Amino acid sequence: MTRKTTAQTAADQIKDQAFSELQALIEESDKLLKDSSTLVGEEAETLRAQVSLKLRQAMESVASVRERTKPVVEATETYIGVHPWQTVAASAGFGLVVGLLLGRR
Repeated sequence: MTRKTTAQTAADQIKDQAFSELQALIEESDKLLKDSSTLVGEEAETLRAQVSLKLRQAMESVASVRERTKPVVEATETYIGVHPWQTVAASAGFGLVVGLLLGRR
C-alpha cells in the first residue's frame, strides 16, 4: 500500500472542504428559494440580502480554495515539466485501463 504524500493529503482535505461548502451553499440556497415563494416587500428585501450574503461567502470560499490549491497545481506542473515521458506513459496507461473497463460492458 502506498503512502500519501503531504501534498496529496492537503489536496484531499481542500477538495473535501470545497465539496462540503458547496453542498452547504446548495442546501441554504434551496431553503431560501422555498421560503421566498410567499414573501413580498420588506421580507423579500431581507431574503435578497441573505442570498447576497451567501453568494458572497461562496465567492470567498472559492477564492480561498483557489489560493490553497496553487501550490499543488504548481507542483504538478513542475513534475510534468521535469518528467514529461513518465507523465505521457502514466496517462496512456490510465487511458488503456479505462478503455478496457469500458469495453467490457
